[in-house]
Amino acid sequence: QVQLVESGGGLVQDGGSLRLSCKASGTIFSINTMGWYRQAPGKQRDLVATITSDSSTDYLDSVKGRFTISRVNPKNTVYLQMNSLKPEDTAVYYCNVDRVRGPWGIMGSLWGQGTQVTVSS
Repeated sequence: QVQLVESGGGLVQDGGSLRLSCKASGTIFSINTMGWYRQAPGKQRDLVATITSDSSTDYLDSVKGRFTISRVNPKNTVYLQMNSLKPEDTAVYYCNVDRVRGPWGIMGSLWGQGTQVTVSS
């Protein structure tokens, strides 16, 4: 019913920038929270940034001032602009949407397939 399609990952040098995109497709009335998480090899999946339907944001401390999350509600799309990237940002980045409302009712948390971000030193 709802699918998430991510794009924008890749390989970048230390100090570089990347922009991730995630679009939720399907018959969607509203999405409460959209966000990005990341998981490095051998580590747990961590919250990177979230944004609510009223544009309240939350960030992982280590990315504050470097990453910016935004969303376009009519397009059901969330973006993550990542600047001043560091090797420790290397991970698989996952899009997440929470409380998606559609003609079927309300769906809980949904994850994208993940996109690799690699920052070389």
